[in-house]
Amino acid sequence: MSSSAELRERAARVMPGGVSSPVRAYTAVGGEPPMIASAEGAHLLDADGGRYVDFVLAYGPHILGHNPPEVVEALRRQLDRGVAYGHTAALEVELAERLCAALPSVEMVRFVNSGTEATMSALRLARAATGRDLVVKFAGGYHGHADALLAAAGSGVATLGLPGSAGVPRGAVADTLVLPYNSAGAVLEAFATHGERIAAVIVEPVAGNMGCVAPVPGFLQELRRVTRERGAVLVFDEVMTGFRVAYGGAQLLYGVEPDLTCLGKVIGGGLPVGAYGGARALMEQVAPLGPVYQAGTLSGNPLAMAAGIAVLDRLRSGDAYTRLEVLGGRLGDGLRTAAVAASVPCAVNRVGSMLTVFLGVERVDDYDDARRSDVAAFARVHRAWRDAGVLWPPSQFEAAFLSTAHEVADIDRAVSAFAGAIRGGGLAGEC
Repeated sequence: MSSSAELRERAARVMPGGVSSPVRAYTAVGGEPPMIASAEGAHLLDADGGRYVDFVLAYGPHILGHNPPEVVEALRRQLDRGVAYGHTAALEVELAERLCAALPSVEMVRFVNSGTEATMSALRLARAATGRDLVVKFAGGYHGHADALLAAAGSGVATLGLPGSAGVPRGAVADTLVLPYNSAGAVLEAFATHGERIAAVIVEPVAGNMGCVAPVPGFLQELRRVTRERGAVLVFDEVMTGFRVAYGGAQLLYGVEPDLTCLGKVIGGGLPVGAYGGARALMEQVAPLGPVYQAGTLSGNPLAMAAGIAVLDRLRSGDAYTRLEVLGGRLGDGLRTAAVAASVPCAVNRVGSMLTVFLGVERVDDYDDARRSDVAAFARVHRAWRDAGVLWPPSQFEAAFLSTAHEVADIDRAVSAFAGAIRGGGLAGEC
C-alpha cells in the first residue's frame, strides 16, 4: 500500500489541491492531511497505520459511527439486487414513508443526490409557488454550491477566506438578500422593504457552517410568523440537523414547522443523498404533476435508500439520542472547564451531538461573532489534536460531530489534548 505522503503527491497531480472538497486540504489549520485507508466505529486509520478518534464523521452522516452492522448488512443485501434501476423501487417508497411520518411538515418528498440539489430545487419550487424572485439567506449559512446561494456563505468558503466564488455571475446573486443570523429585526426590515418580492427565507435552524450556532429564543418562531403573514415560503435546510439533533430534526426540537424541508447526510447512512419535501399542495407543483422541473438519473439510488432505512430504524427504536446527549454534554463541559482552568476566552456551542469550540471569544450568536474568534489559535489546537490521535474538522467554521460509537475514553482524549494545547501552547491571555 502507498504511504500517505505518496498518495498526497499522486493526488496533487490529478486532483485540484489533491482533494475532492476544499476543506480536506487542511489549508486553514496547516500540516499534511491524513490519507484515510479504512474506518470502523468512531475511528479512522490512515495509510501509514495511524489511528484517530473521528469527530468529523464525514461531516455528519455517521451518527451511528462508521460501518454500523445494520447499514453494512442492508448494503450487502441490496448489492445482490442491483445498484441503480432508472425506475422507482420499493426502498424509495419505504424511506419516503419514514420521512413523512417523522416530519409533520412533510407530506410528500422528492429524493435527489446531494444537499446542494435539495436546496436548489426547494428554492426553485418556492419561486414558482409564489411568483416572486427574492430569496433571503443568512450570513454564514452554507446551503450548497449553487450559484445563487454562494453569497456570504460560511463553511469551506469562510475557511478559504473567499467572499463567494469566482465564476458566479453578478446576476446569479442579485436576487439573494443576506441578513445576519439570529436577527429577527433584520428580517422584519427586509420584509418591510421587499416583502412583495420575497419568495422564500432559507435558514439552517441550527447553523452548522459558521460553526455550530443555535437559534436564539424566538428567532425561528418569528421567521415562521412573518413568512406566513407575508406569503413567503419558509425553507429549513436540515441537511445537517435532520435526524441528528432529534428524530424529526430541528423543527421538532424547536417546535417550528417550515413549508419546505431539505434533508441529506443521516438519511443516506453515509451514501450520497438529498431530499426536499413539504405540504402536498406545494410538492404537487413538482413535475410530473406540476410545472416545476427537477430530475436526477441516480436520485433515489437503492443503496442510499437501503442505508438510510437502516439508520432511521435504528435511531427510532433505540436510545441513540440519550447516549448522544450524554456524550455531547461530557465533551462540551470538558472543553469549557479546560478553557476556564487555562484562563483562555472560549465559547463552546453545542446542540445535541453537534459542537464547535471558538477560541478568543466568550459568545457566538452569528457569523460576525464567529469571525472574531482566533483562527490561528484554533489551528494550533487542531495540530495538537492530530498529534494526540484526534481528528477534528479542519476549520473553525465547521461543526464537529459525535456518534453512538464514541466511548467516554474517546471524549476524554479530545478534552485532554485540548487542555494540554491551551495550557502549554501559550494561548492564555493571547486569544
